[in-house]
Amino acid sequence: MNEKSLQELLEQKARPILVEFDPPRQTAPQDFLAGAQELCRGGADVITIADCPIGRASVNACMLAARLKREFGLQVLPHMACRDRNLNAILSLLLGLDMESIHSVLLVTGDPVAKENRDHIKGVFQLTARTLAQSLRDLEKEGQLQPFFLCGALNINARNFDAELIRAQRKEECGIQAFLTQPVCSAQAEENVRRARGRLHGFLLGGLFPIVSYKNARFLQKEVNGVQIDEQVIRAYEGLDRERGEALARKLCGDTAARIGPFVDGFYIMTPFRRVALVKTIIGEIKAIEG
Repeated sequence: MNEKSLQELLEQKARPILVEFDPPRQTAPQDFLAGAQELCRGGADVITIADCPIGRASVNACMLAARLKREFGLQVLPHMACRDRNLNAILSLLLGLDMESIHSVLLVTGDPVAKENRDHIKGVFQLTARTLAQSLRDLEKEGQLQPFFLCGALNINARNFDAELIRAQRKEECGIQAFLTQPVCSAQAEENVRRARGRLHGFLLGGLFPIVSYKNARFLQKEVNGVQIDEQVIRAYEGLDRERGEALARKLCGDTAARIGPFVDGFYIMTPFRRVALVKTIIGEIKAIEG
């Protein structure tokens, strides 16, 4: 398994493959731990873990990352959402990560709390990803925190991508060093990756989402912020069973990786429905394309 940190891989132009694996929503993480190990055996360089995705509670990303690093020696990139914590709470988590020799995090503002939970759960949102990055850099200068490799999100599906690029440039000014993009599932997203390469100084990791069915494609298009799928791609899934749907997912991800490869420094694959075997085949195809 890979022994180099994400920062080392990027600085050495190793073109790493990151795989996002969603945390469990109960305290029985055996399937998660086994899946993460299997992904790394299959070629993933770094496991990245979302922080309570879609605003619903799940096992803490930082604690899972620490366990993967300590027990199995995996390289990890925990997400850290501003939604649920003030600066003191975030600093406490970072100090804990430092003790576990984890020095890479993905800063995100975070999805809003789910509508049905807002009567009894309130988002904090004291900070945004940008202001959090600046606060952490200030704390590093003051000696209160060890230097971290800070990553941010880049929505290459934003309707106003000019504004998104300006936000990304401001994130860089505040200390963000690398960007993980939203899924590239359209011609416009591919063009926006090219534009981002020309405007941003930080590392760029191209996002890939293996769409597995027509229903999955329609749901992502209608319900998930930051995802835009070309209509011809959605229609291509009509009538496909699971095996044929996964075969199409592999082909589309491989083709997309080949087209955006010249403009990115690595890839970021999101695991659909914990389909570890599918993602492993996609990793293999990307490695074959990369040579």
